[in-house]
Amino acid sequence: MNINKNKTIIKKNPNEAEWYILDAEKYKLGRLTSKIAYILKNKNKIDYLPYQEGNSKIIIINSKKVQTTGKKNVQKTYKKHSGRPGGLKTEIFDKLQDRIPNRIIEHALRGMLPKNSLGRKLFKKVKIYPDQDHPHQSQNPIEINID
Repeated sequence: MNINKNKTIIKKNPNEAEWYILDAEKYKLGRLTSKIAYILKNKNKIDYLPYQEGNSKIIIINSKKVQTTGKKNVQKTYKKHSGRPGGLKTEIFDKLQDRIPNRIIEHALRGMLPKNSLGRKLFKKVKIYPDQDHPHQSQNPIEINID
């Protein structure tokens, strides 16, 4: 009787979530969001599997001070459509940053996560705040340095 000994069995570890905190003021938008997506997908752990969600949660503070390179702050546009004829609305980066600063990071992060139910679960593990204040002090988040 042949037994396949090449199977990798990963035990699910019901640990409590690891909380991380990032200051968006220090980093460029793309580098910040790609690192967040990397951590959310659990790629920084040894037991990474593409179909499993990790137990990491991320807090992003100072989202209204996020930086971009080049002239993106006056040239990049964000579009939304109401679904009605002629309902396309466009807005440039600067105006959106003044009005709803969290939406810029949310939009960039959604584009980097999987487009399925796993991506929606992972997106719920990110908390974005426009200022320094956040209600997650009791979780003792670990400060992450991207550079």
